[in-house]
Amino acid sequence: MSEQDRQRRGVLYGLGAYGLWGAVPLFWPLVARAGSLELLAHRVVWSLVISGLLALVLLPRGWFGRLANRRTLLMLGLAAAVVSVNWGLYIWAVNHGHVLETSLGYYINPILSILVGVVVLGERMAALQWVSVGLAAVAVVVLTVEYGRLPWISLVLAASFATYGVMKKQVNGGAVETLTVESALLVPVALGYLVHLQARGGSTFITLGWSHSLLLVATGVVTVVPLLFFAASATRLPLSTLGLLQYLAPTLQFLLGVSYFGEQMSTGRWVGFGLVWLALMLMSGHGLHRANANRRERLVAEPV
Repeated sequence: MSEQDRQRRGVLYGLGAYGLWGAVPLFWPLVARAGSLELLAHRVVWSLVISGLLALVLLPRGWFGRLANRRTLLMLGLAAAVVSVNWGLYIWAVNHGHVLETSLGYYINPILSILVGVVVLGERMAALQWVSVGLAAVAVVVLTVEYGRLPWISLVLAASFATYGVMKKQVNGGAVETLTVESALLVPVALGYLVHLQARGGSTFITLGWSHSLLLVATGVVTVVPLLFFAASATRLPLSTLGLLQYLAPTLQFLLGVSYFGEQMSTGRWVGFGLVWLALMLMSGHGLHRANANRRERLVAEPV
């Protein structure tokens, strides 16, 4: 396979991953009768079932041994706790009319990820990146005034996913194996909650019919399939291309929030979102410029 074909497939996988993540607000209202905590618990359980089966089929024997050390398991346990906050809040927000706030969270996530890298990993930021952070901060102030409260849903989603990303950088493992371990670490709590819910007569699994139960099982599919597409894309595309594709998901969420869910965009919200979009354009421009500069340096350094 030529490099061009390889990258073309990478783009298709990337579009699949971010397209599914962008469309996922359409799924959660289908199972809204279950409640956010029950949905989160089912998502954990069925993610483990599906990723575990994939690990058995796709991964070599002994794959767990590479991750079975105290530091890695601790890091994956912390990552699992953080991503469970992200998953649970996202489900609750979509099913309570806050799709636009979720899209804002994933728009500002790349900016916050850079800031977390500076604070936690000691990375350095360029001037344009600092400008992007400043614009995002102004946007948060504008939206706080507009909402009459801090846009906490957006900030928690962005902060939790940025923190999750930093933690995953510390672990040398692929998408399937790390998701399997993370889900396995969370599943005792998830199963305990589901058993408690069943004992209280509050469970919707089976009691609301097989179609509802199958949709609850599908929470695992909704979680695992985009991750597989993303992993396939990440191995085929340069980071600069992947960085541009990531904005597809919040853009689709934004369009769904306005056109499908009927959430209102006031002048203040347009200003806030506009500042974030400007920040992202500056940051993306800086990233592309740096990627092109690195590519030119490699070409100059290569022997003729």
